[in-house]
Amino acid sequence: MTYKIYTLGCKVNEYESEIISELLENHGYIKSEKPDVCIVNTCTVTNKADSKSKKLLRSLRRNNPNSLIIAMGCKVQNDTTDLEYDIAIGNQDKTKILDYIKEYQGKKSYVKNIKNADFENMNLDNFQRTRAYIKIEDGCDNYCSYCIIPFVRGHVRCKKHEEVIKEAERLIRHGHKEIVLTGIHTGHYFDNDYSFADLLEDLVGLNGLKRLRISSIEITELDDKFLKVLKNSKILVNHMHIPLQAGSDEILKQMNRKYDTKYFIDKIKKIRAIRPDISITTDVIVGFPGETEEFFQETVQTIKKINFTKIHVFPYSDRKGTKASKMKNHVPENIKKQRVKKLLELSKELELNYMNKFLNESLTFIPEVYKDGYLIGHTENYLLVKAVGTEDLKGKLVEVTLEKINYPYIESKVLTSACR
Repeated sequence: MTYKIYTLGCKVNEYESEIISELLENHGYIKSEKPDVCIVNTCTVTNKADSKSKKLLRSLRRNNPNSLIIAMGCKVQNDTTDLEYDIAIGNQDKTKILDYIKEYQGKKSYVKNIKNADFENMNLDNFQRTRAYIKIEDGCDNYCSYCIIPFVRGHVRCKKHEEVIKEAERLIRHGHKEIVLTGIHTGHYFDNDYSFADLLEDLVGLNGLKRLRISSIEITELDDKFLKVLKNSKILVNHMHIPLQAGSDEILKQMNRKYDTKYFIDKIKKIRAIRPDISITTDVIVGFPGETEEFFQETVQTIKKINFTKIHVFPYSDRKGTKASKMKNHVPENIKKQRVKKLLELSKELELNYMNKFLNESLTFIPEVYKDGYLIGHTENYLLVKAVGTEDLKGKLVEVTLEKINYPYIESKVLTSACR
């Protein structure tokens, strides 16, 4: 049997797709561009994500009329009525996919109520990418007023810390130099009295691990214990992704974000007191209901004050079933587009400023891609490097001199004596 997996959305979906791929291949399935089984791991974080999931499934049905079409993930958990599929699996029991394929006799949905689900244990032996992900947590209990994800991923539940460490050790043995911890609400990780900071402390002590990265973490989870690990270990990389979502206290309150701008700024100051050159990237939503021009300008000023490295900008997407969907004063689409454009321009300006700080310096990067004679990958502070080199350096720690900005890359020269 042949298969192909199509993954939409976040790093959690990417990890889960790797799990499914490993399961299938361990049972004799082979990847193919003409698959017997087409699997789509869907996303529902925005209306655009819904649309992508629907279009992809329709396209696969049209172009692969004899293939088994499996839809799974967040869009499926939220609503299957407008999806093309033979088998539908929500956000529970994805690891039972082989059983579902074996017993298939006609269109069937295996979507279960996610509200009280346990953590579905998933463990990888290897990861097909240079940077390896480990899913340590699932679900979210924050219920931000704009977000559908708690309803489709369920409550917070976590992998046992012993399992996380064993998985990390396996990935290191397979040659992975960098591990990325991921989850729906990664920083909310816990295992009884064992905290997220405890997990970080244990992981940075593993032999052979060169980099540990957190996919995303909330500002409210950066407690003193976490900051101590950040201070004491260089294995924890010089980059953090911390969602701001809005730089106006009134909008943050309406979003149910659990902090104000002063709290956010004060915590960033503590981080930079420990790591002065750290790269801090963020997410911002524009056009939230009630966002006036004054509130938007407050967000712009907050971003400038914090001096992020890069901003991932999202126009507010109305998700049925969320509190924000019922709010008044929704912002017109043309104004959302204008505000997105302004923040993307600001993001590029901030990113270029950060890049310029490192020109003519030597940093280490891990090549993730080899293409047309170039190695492409990220430094620990998430600068995107492009350097002439050979394919055998892919996945290794490679020291380079950063020579020239060719946005979004920094063109660099490999120091051949410093590759390992």
